[in-house]
Amino acid sequence: MALAAAFEALADASLTLDFRGNKPFPLMLGVGSIAIEVIAQIHDRLLSHGPGRMHAHCAQASHPHHAASVLAQFIPCITQATTTGSACTAGIDAIAAATDLIRRGKAEWGMCGATDAPINTLTCSAMAAGGLLSTRNDAPEKASRPFDIDHSGVLSEGSGIFIVESLDHARQRGVRPYLEITGYATRVDPDLEQPGSGLEDTMRMALANSGRRPEMVDYISAHGPGHPLIDCIETAMIKKVFGPTAYRIPVTSIKGVTGNPLAAAGAFQVAACSLAMRKGLLTPTTNLDVPDPACDLDYVPWKARNIDAKVVLINSHGLGGGNSTLIVEQPPS
Repeated sequence: MALAAAFEALADASLTLDFRGNKPFPLMLGVGSIAIEVIAQIHDRLLSHGPGRMHAHCAQASHPHHAASVLAQFIPCITQATTTGSACTAGIDAIAAATDLIRRGKAEWGMCGATDAPINTLTCSAMAAGGLLSTRNDAPEKASRPFDIDHSGVLSEGSGIFIVESLDHARQRGVRPYLEITGYATRVDPDLEQPGSGLEDTMRMALANSGRRPEMVDYISAHGPGHPLIDCIETAMIKKVFGPTAYRIPVTSIKGVTGNPLAAAGAFQVAACSLAMRKGLLTPTTNLDVPDPACDLDYVPWKARNIDAKVVLINSHGLGGGNSTLIVEQPPS
């Protein structure tokens, strides 16, 4: 999936594999779950066939860096491939890392994003045991329910890849950027009993990093996984940071449609925000029938809404207590 998304990103950015004579560029790829499906298959083969019948590719295919290695093999311009393994925040963290390289003059452009393929018996069983998966097997299309009184989440998988470049580099190529990345922050939860409590700090720091005040934000792309505790805590953190302004800012979670692809979730959010800002149309929160009383913000239920979003805040929370926030804005004309 990462390789397919990378080719689509290059084509969308009007770049080719031999762009500018194989001029090197960095790859920053976020991965949340390691290749558990591959590892499970290896283990099954070990038990059924013995250690002498293992496939040679198993050693490489089972490590977390394998997806980034595959991209580097197929895209010769990549000379620095780095894997970020910070759970569900890895997508936003990888995008921020690539952006930082460009800001510091280490590269003119780069590739970044995230990929995850966690759907297998082992992962699903573990997450179900932790109460992280929906039991709505009778209506799967309604199973992912962010901010609803009947919170529930769905595991999914996918890949989101982006080309990031300096504004001068984009202008030289004559391309129109989707958005500008202006702020970022990451922090672990200060209170382990409240997963997502660190979002207060990341939102405040990311806004400060971008030079923006809370009242300047036009839209919040929430983590909103459909978990009763995490949904409510994220809502509470938004209200702490934005105060009364929180009630006028639309807040949506795309996971009602996409499910939760772990590390790829942040990349999906960036893609959704990119298109929302370009098309002036806000993606709604699907399956929000009756909001949880603790979730009382404007979640744009069910129906898309026209919006002129110039400043957007994107939240991500990960298993283990990590939190990341990204600020993106309309690009300069």
